[in-house]
Amino acid sequence: MADVQEPRHEWRVPGRITVLKAVGAAVCLALALVGDRLQLFLAGVAALGFAVLVIRDLIAPVRLAAGEDGLVVAGLAGKERVSWNDVDRIRVDSRRRYGLTTELLEIDAGDQIHLFSRFDLGESVFDVAEALIRLRP
Repeated sequence: MADVQEPRHEWRVPGRITVLKAVGAAVCLALALVGDRLQLFLAGVAALGFAVLVIRDLIAPVRLAAGEDGLVVAGLAGKERVSWNDVDRIRVDSRRRYGLTTELLEIDAGDQIHLFSRFDLGESVFDVAEALIRLRP
């Protein structure tokens, strides 16, 4: 008998965010090619940083998945399974600084803390936190 795959909830990087990162890499690369040595270095480092983010988004577009057995967290280093038993806390960390509000979903799993922004998940971190709390046994 074949295993029945349980329904999983997945949150992924929006495609438009990946495109914006790719545009940022291209702009920084163009700036690096037309400037002096300092501009070449600074814009080159920025272009490389954007390129790494684009590669991460293409390799692991689904950042977080959840099901009855726990979570799957993905990034450049690969995927990691986190059992619900290992999750100590799920919360949203909201900070206001310089007129900007930063909201991060924080999943505390013992000696690991996983942080996700709305740009990682494609929707509000508050909505994702609610969904995870409902899924957690």
